[in-house]
Amino acid sequence: MPWVAVARLQIPGVSRCTAVLVQPNFAVTAAHCLTRPGLGHFVQATSIHLLLGYDAGSFTRHIVPDAVILPPGARATGSPLGSDFAVLHFAPPAVHTLPLDPAPLSPGAELVLAGFNQDRIERLAVDAGCHVTGPPQAPLIEHDCTGTHGTSGGPLLARDAGGYRVAGIQVAGRAGTGGIAIPAAVIARLLGGS
Repeated sequence: MPWVAVARLQIPGVSRCTAVLVQPNFAVTAAHCLTRPGLGHFVQATSIHLLLGYDAGSFTRHIVPDAVILPPGARATGSPLGSDFAVLHFAPPAVHTLPLDPAPLSPGAELVLAGFNQDRIERLAVDAGCHVTGPPQAPLIEHDCTGTHGTSGGPLLARDAGGYRVAGIQVAGRAGTGGIAIPAAVIARLLGGS
């Protein structure tokens, strides 16, 4: 842990991103990973492949979701950042998950970002030395973690004595370093209704 709960998300001919397992039957990713420019719609759940333990072409488990749950406001033609996430349902259940932590993060809080960056697509990349840079309790988490295309949907992790927990999901990078994440509290609300 925590890397066994982070998956490479692949949709042949559409996209390659990152996802994280947050409950035994649910993973979370960025909604924009489930479409591409010109497609005009989100892909079917059965087109999505989650590869756990992915490293240089090998993986320990292959999951194909059976349903995609999108928040209000998510659109295939470009979701507002606050709605740019998707919950993926699958069965049978996963053994390893990372809990969502809806607690707000304060500026300066330490973070870890994990994802399959476009410049290292065959291996999970981790930035373990980053922090919250935006205001507390903002509708989105601003951070200085480094991530390129492919990191979208990757977990923004916080750590305490109990271990790692998902504080948010990466949805956008910024010029230079840093990015924007959907807070875990927003994702937890959608999961609470599923």
